[in-house]
Amino acid sequence: MNNINKIQVKYRPEIDGLRAFAVVAVIINHLNKEILQSGFLGVDIFFVISGYVITSSIFKRENKNFKEFIFSFYSRRIKRIIPALLVFVLIVSLITLLINNEPTLVLRTGISSLLGVSNLYLYKRSFGYFQESSQLNPFTNTWSLGVEEQFYFILPLLAWFSGFAKGGKNSEKVFFFIMVSISIISLFLFANIYSTNQPAAYFLMPMRIWEMGAGCITFLI
Repeated sequence: MNNINKIQVKYRPEIDGLRAFAVVAVIINHLNKEILQSGFLGVDIFFVISGYVITSSIFKRENKNFKEFIFSFYSRRIKRIIPALLVFVLIVSLITLLINNEPTLVLRTGISSLLGVSNLYLYKRSFGYFQESSQLNPFTNTWSLGVEEQFYFILPLLAWFSGFAKGGKNSEKVFFFIMVSISIISLFLFANIYSTNQPAAYFLMPMRIWEMGAGCITFLI
């Protein structure tokens, strides 16, 4: 476990390098699957990176009380995600209205992405990510952001009540045990549900926690 002082956790440029690698892999896969058939796994890599980074951000901050911790955590997430997402949704929605005679599905997906639930909306519509109807929806790619945002409702609570966010004695070991346990359950769900309900295994947060959990565990180790 990490026994280092919180102020020693610094910017890791290689993490951004891995992010870039993951994004490029996904883009290449979308442009031409024959070039990089497994490029979609860049999303899975991104989930692991997110788990690592978000755990790092919690670890290196001093928190006086729960209210301060939660406010700080979510204010940082909102500032990082919402401005760029809002601009993206507005621009793409306007373009959609100009060129799409039936924009309802696209616009509803865009709105749901602003609420952090586009993955739930796509699952409710029973769309697989690789179906043609999904690939023609410019907001389909926001499903992964929805998964992350829903994970953000769970992680800070686990971090605080395990004592990890407060820097309590043995809190890292407690948090490590919690994340390992949750990740194992999530992986078990994913493996068992994938064969019978692929959209659920793909879009829903409980079946994706193990990937972000892997990032959390990597940081703790």
